[in-house]
Amino acid sequence: MKSTREEPKTVLVAGGAGFLGSHLCETLLGRGWHVICVDNFLTGRMENIHPIMDMPGFRLIEHDVCQPLEIARPLDRVFNLACAASPPRYQADPIHTTRTCVVGTLNLLELASHNKARFLQASTSEVYGDPERHPQTEDYVGHVNCTGPRACYDEGKRTAETLCFDYLRAGAGDVRVARIFNTYGPRMDPADGRIVSNLVMQALERRPMTIFGDGEQTRSFCYVSDLIDGLVRLMEVGPNPGAPINLGNPDEFTITRLAAMVKEMTGTKSNLKFLPLPQDDPRRRRPDITRAKALLGWRPKVPLSQGLRRTISYFAEPDNNPANARTKPMATNENALQIGYGTFPPAKGRAAPMTSDRG
Repeated sequence: MKSTREEPKTVLVAGGAGFLGSHLCETLLGRGWHVICVDNFLTGRMENIHPIMDMPGFRLIEHDVCQPLEIARPLDRVFNLACAASPPRYQADPIHTTRTCVVGTLNLLELASHNKARFLQASTSEVYGDPERHPQTEDYVGHVNCTGPRACYDEGKRTAETLCFDYLRAGAGDVRVARIFNTYGPRMDPADGRIVSNLVMQALERRPMTIFGDGEQTRSFCYVSDLIDGLVRLMEVGPNPGAPINLGNPDEFTITRLAAMVKEMTGTKSNLKFLPLPQDDPRRRRPDITRAKALLGWRPKVPLSQGLRRTISYFAEPDNNPANARTKPMATNENALQIGYGTFPPAKGRAAPMTSDRG
């Protein structure tokens, strides 16, 4: 009888120590795959990969994808999640953000092409800018300010998509593109300025809960486990969809409604504090996921009420308080940090040092 056991794959996850990347690494390891996590730790955190450092088949390389990376062991899959995704973080160094989106993507496309590995680009709903069509379908070309403060990310990701589909059309690789909408859940960086983590931390710490604008702007919030399921499905589906696919939860909420839910769930007495809306901040954001349903059999399962409770519980734990996060002891499994595991040959890149003060 033919075995149905899945053959292990070797997968590189760029940005693997980030919020999404760490969950993706954990999911792939759970499938029995070998996972190479590549991160420069500008926004990725050692705390995020602490739970998987001792898992068999995991390897960490500290490396900036703006520099070419060579892996001697053959790769089967490459996921590119390398780039700061929150406005305060990507605006802090806009030139590096653009370079990561463009040069980093090009380097990883070359790596995947050389290995004949399937490639998935984590793009973003930001390619739609401040959309004038609702909900956003993948054929909508967007409404983007190409010179504004968000342009480094918005235009960087749009250019990365161009590179991906040029490689696909040229026959240089099997390339897939996911357009990710607002995602939340455990391991979000509580200090990165995103609305869910902001409101949750402010509520738990009894500080004023900050809302930019009048709070009537909307977002669609997808829980992290649903998003990771969508990414894996997109990577593994055959044949290649040949077009970008929206991944997000189509349920739309105003920011004031989100804040009210957080207040109710935390029991906080924090007041709402309204501040001016930043330039180019979109008024509405909602995905049309018809294509994901049809091609991937995917739709989100976790409602906002349930996902918020999980997220609040995570941040309520003392170990996940940002004041304590940088002093937690790290794993000490040498296999996680050595140049190779098993017969894995050396790679050009630096195995990350074992430190407890990484941010």
